[in-house]
Amino acid sequence: MIRLMATDMDGTLLNGDHVVGEENIRAIKAAQQLGVKVVVATGRSYLEASIPLKEAGLTCPVIGVNGAEVRDENGQQLLVRGIDKQIARQAARQLEALDIYFEIYTNKGTFTNDRAQGMALLIDIFLTSNPDTPLPHVEAGANERYDKGHITVVENYNNLFNDESQTVYKFLAFSSNPASLEKASELLQTIEGLAISSSGKENLEITSVYAQKGLALEWLCQNEGISLNEVMAIGDNYNDLSMMEKAGYSVAMGNAPEDIKNRCTHVTTTNREDGVAKAIQQLIMVPSS
Repeated sequence: MIRLMATDMDGTLLNGDHVVGEENIRAIKAAQQLGVKVVVATGRSYLEASIPLKEAGLTCPVIGVNGAEVRDENGQQLLVRGIDKQIARQAARQLEALDIYFEIYTNKGTFTNDRAQGMALLIDIFLTSNPDTPLPHVEAGANERYDKGHITVVENYNNLFNDESQTVYKFLAFSSNPASLEKASELLQTIEGLAISSSGKENLEITSVYAQKGLALEWLCQNEGISLNEVMAIGDNYNDLSMMEKAGYSVAMGNAPEDIKNRCTHVTTTNREDGVAKAIQQLIMVPSS
């Protein structure tokens, strides 16, 4: 019996329009009515995660910033696991030495020190994966991150590291050069206390070794008195593996890389085909014997 379902957002719960599709909404609400606790586990900040959930009329706990924080259904913060500031400084120096653009997530928001470079990279990465999307539409989406206050421009990241009121949750590094990202990953893995993963071919997600989706899910289950054998975890990328490996039922999206599919107990359809709803219908609404 599945008592808790944890789902990733981008590439999983959200469709190609970056919203929760109607079929997914109906399936999640049906699971909740059966008493299943539905949790969103995402690399997004709580602010960025809460917007599509609110638009969909869904209320649930959120494991945010790859496990750096956990919030309940009302948005109250339950757990925080940040990066030590000295370790954060080391990570920043390594990325800067390789000339890799990165953003920093903290308890006070998401920050960049170069809006123009950040926008250019996001547009380039998006168009590489979605070449048929009109450029004005992509540019509008990139601008929205700044205009709606989802990301703040700062002159220097050292100001964040020197601010005692700021807790560093995550570095999100972008590059369209796979070799540069691979080199950065190798160097960052030599820094004790960091966890390195990715949510796409063009990025690295860098958190505290104690801030991973799987560890946050384990903590939440212990608080709820739920066995991990009673958990279904759904995702599409490498930053989802830590929770999928802990769950009794692991579901890879149809759009996930093949090696992730091979490490899961089940595979569903893609995020453009309401794969989350299909998994709920198969494993929760009609549980296997």
